[in-house]
Amino acid sequence: MQLQSNTNICCKTKHNRIALLSLRSIVCLIIISGVCAGNGIMEYAKPNLSDYGFFKIPMKNQEPVAGILPFGIATELFSDYAEKLRFIQVPVNMKISVQADNTLLFPIGTTFIKTFYYFVDNYQPELGRRLIETRLLMNTIDGWLAFPYIWNEEQSDAVLAIAGDRMQVDWINEHGESMDILYSVPNVNQCKGCHVYENKLKPIGPKIRNLNMDYMYSDGSMNQLIKWESSGILSNLSEIAHLPRTAKANDFNETLNGRARAWIDINCAHCHRKGGPAETSGLFLELEQKNLRALGVMKPPIAAGRGTSKFKYTIVPGEPEKSIMLYRIRSTDPGIMMPELGRRLTHMEGAELVREWIKAMPKSGK
Repeated sequence: MQLQSNTNICCKTKHNRIALLSLRSIVCLIIISGVCAGNGIMEYAKPNLSDYGFFKIPMKNQEPVAGILPFGIATELFSDYAEKLRFIQVPVNMKISVQADNTLLFPIGTTFIKTFYYFVDNYQPELGRRLIETRLLMNTIDGWLAFPYIWNEEQSDAVLAIAGDRMQVDWINEHGESMDILYSVPNVNQCKGCHVYENKLKPIGPKIRNLNMDYMYSDGSMNQLIKWESSGILSNLSEIAHLPRTAKANDFNETLNGRARAWIDINCAHCHRKGGPAETSGLFLELEQKNLRALGVMKPPIAAGRGTSKFKYTIVPGEPEKSIMLYRIRSTDPGIMMPELGRRLTHMEGAELVREWIKAMPKSGK
């Protein structure tokens, strides 16, 4: 976006600085006007995260107040190695309903809260962490609305950032390597790049199969769906053993196919599904997909270009280095990489998982 690229321009004169600020102000105004006119977001978005009362003080501890439950999902979307904390708030006396097809119907007023953070040193988490942003996804009478909040330097609160922002983030990874990125907080319109389904904003991760796992709560470990039911926020729950379950991509006790498909589902299928932004590609990558060609096996791309390099097929069984899918997952070129939003780095572990998965496919699949 122009707004983002302008933040990197070095202005040497007062005139240039004023021009840059004016341009950014105009772009911000366009973004804010566009979103507000479309769905009245400012009727719901509060200036500060503290205004909602989601967390106990100090907020940096991310300890939710009564009525808000923490949760996790089996396999997470890669976000430049950011760690995430997830919470859900359901209005009092209202419940999420499990539908006949195992989809979840969330009542008006449901709010998903997701905080992104980095440990100072992944090898020594006791050294602390830096909260970067908290994103809210709120179900309103105007539909689902999304808005980000950026944490202040004191880590005491986060401020509404309709137009998004960029900031330098550095940390030490689990291998002892120093890492740094220009972290992007999405603007409100960019949230639609992933969360739009059939032209409507919707949650991605909170599905029955992604939630069907144990979670360590303050009072012990419990299956999340059972916890939600016992807490009074979920109804119509079937026997857990009969419900679908997504594999954990980083759990080597799971099958290679289950792990790879889980990673592809959460990182790619929000666009590559029927009704999604990438529907016209003909690639449908949801976990439930059984058609190998729809998954990309020996499927030529709809449109050629830099994103395909010299390769002919999305997936060539047994030959990952000839597969467009792996090429794009590894790339950090904005015109090539997939997913195209939400990252600047390559998810090395995810790319290796997909490589192993393709390599294990029998070449007879051609």
